[in-house]
Amino acid sequence: MAQLIILGSGHAVPDLDHENTHLLLLLEGQGILIDCASNPILQLSRAGVELDRVTDLILTHFHPDHVSGVPLLFMSMWLLGRKEPLDVYGLKYTIDRVEAMMDLYEWQNWPDFFPVVFHRVADLELSLVLSNENIRMLSSPVCHLIPTIGLRMEFPAKGKVVAYSCDTEPCQPVVRLAKDADILFHEATAASKGHSSVLQAVDIARQANAGILYLIHYSARGRDLTELLLRAQQHFSGPVHLAQDYLSIEI
Repeated sequence: MAQLIILGSGHAVPDLDHENTHLLLLLEGQGILIDCASNPILQLSRAGVELDRVTDLILTHFHPDHVSGVPLLFMSMWLLGRKEPLDVYGLKYTIDRVEAMMDLYEWQNWPDFFPVVFHRVADLELSLVLSNENIRMLSSPVCHLIPTIGLRMEFPAKGKVVAYSCDTEPCQPVVRLAKDADILFHEATAASKGHSSVLQAVDIARQANAGILYLIHYSARGRDLTELLLRAQQHFSGPVHLAQDYLSIEI
């Protein structure tokens, strides 16, 4: 069984009910953290997940609301005595900056630090991120302010596909990434440079022939979320939901 937990559903400015967007995918013997916002230790605890369940970290891009929790994650794992390696995936642009950020903390001098293995993902559509008997994870560059990847998660045992747009303007790579996906998580920040509106997210879901659409990375500040959801439902033939913090979905 695969379980996808929304650790945060909000955009770059969180509120008390919507932390910055990041996700956790739990598989047999594997926990894949997708982005690392704020203090991930607290979000994992509130979701009832032990820190040592995390085996892999995928970083979609190097913006603070997606990587600011990396130093805290590494430090907490170290202080709690982690020995197992942590595999970290991202574009070269992202990984280079994460390593530089950690160098500012002089992490190379932290005694008995656990192994961190960095994997630089190709900046090409449908590049393989990781693969095993439980999951095949692919990434594609999307259209954001800096180099950014969206993700396609294929679950061979279940014959299911989940896609995640990450932060992006509407673009065809996301359509191809989400082609025939059972579930598409698409950002709904606003129609602005590097981002998408609710109706643009719906249009991408339609083009991709996605089954279920979850709106994510949205702002709840001063917005009627019921109206936002209704507007999306009026333009999409399948189910539309708002991603919420701590929502758990079985794949």
